[in-house]
Amino acid sequence: MTQILIVEDEARVAAFVEKGLRKNGFNTSVAADGEQALLVAESRDFDLMLLDLGLPVKDGWMVLQELRNHGKHFPVIVVTALTDERGKAAALEAGANDYVTKPFSFYDLLARIRNQLGDCKS
Repeated sequence: MTQILIVEDEARVAAFVEKGLRKNGFNTSVAADGEQALLVAESRDFDLMLLDLGLPVKDGWMVLQELRNHGKHFPVIVVTALTDERGKAAALEAGANDYVTKPFSFYDLLARIRNQLGDCKS
């Protein structure tokens, strides 16, 4: 079963996303800060990560950089309140595969996840 790591410090957002993903057949893990995200990502094999940029301890930028520097190349979808176009471009250039701004539609996020996993239904 597909493993998704949700990296989100807002408990309500994390719970909402986790509940929706589980209802759609995904296994999920949640990390509430950047340091925890890196520890969890190193300890298990994930198929995809949802990554907030504004995290405590280590921000999402640092998480993304360390993941890529350590050879972790699973898809990363940034899910953030930051709407700046330059920030979006910077995240994609830093190794993110997609970028979603909050607030978001769960169905849009689900479609993007399936697209990254090559699991789109025609």
